[in-house]
Amino acid sequence: MSARKAGEGTMLDQRPGDARPDCLLGPGTLLLVVGPSGAGKDTLIDIARARFAQEARVLFARRLVTRPAGAGEAHGTLSEAEFEALRAQGRFPLFWRAHGLAYALGPEVAQAIAEGGVVVANGSRATLPEARARFARVRVVHVTAPVAVRAGRLAARGREDAADIEERLSRAPEVDVAPDLVIDNVGTPADGGAQLGAFIAAELAAE
Repeated sequence: MSARKAGEGTMLDQRPGDARPDCLLGPGTLLLVVGPSGAGKDTLIDIARARFAQEARVLFARRLVTRPAGAGEAHGTLSEAEFEALRAQGRFPLFWRAHGLAYALGPEVAQAIAEGGVVVANGSRATLPEARARFARVRVVHVTAPVAVRAGRLAARGREDAADIEERLSRAPEVDVAPDLVIDNVGTPADGGAQLGAFIAAELAAE
């Protein structure tokens, strides 16, 4: 795979002493699925995960989050203290803060990238400058949906109250996403999942 020009800047919660890689992480691909809350990212990732269950070259990253696991999202759980300790040790190839929580991708992501694999991860739009500065090849899938659709999905998952939902719906991206693929997720989950799966397959074929 050819290297992609690294982005500039960062929107992470950086602090003095954070460990940083000395060079770009590669040669594999970090494929970040991003988009506003309620767009349906987790659903599409789950569908694609089933398609590539037997493909050893594809890793679907399990995010680490400082909250208990909830409906619709399977993730590893860390306390704030555990997160800070691992961050200070440089164990996270990518991490960010959003909605009052801390998120990270674990060491297995860097390992899979080093072995030339494709890592699919649910990311944050705000992390894109940092991801592009850390990884040799970053591909971005931007999942979107109308506000009314997103509002219904957020209410259905039951993780946020009305005020939280309103705040999430009003939030605008702070960076230029510059996606490689946009999925307008208003059809069936199978339709959106097929689009994401085809994009992953194309990335594998490009190796």
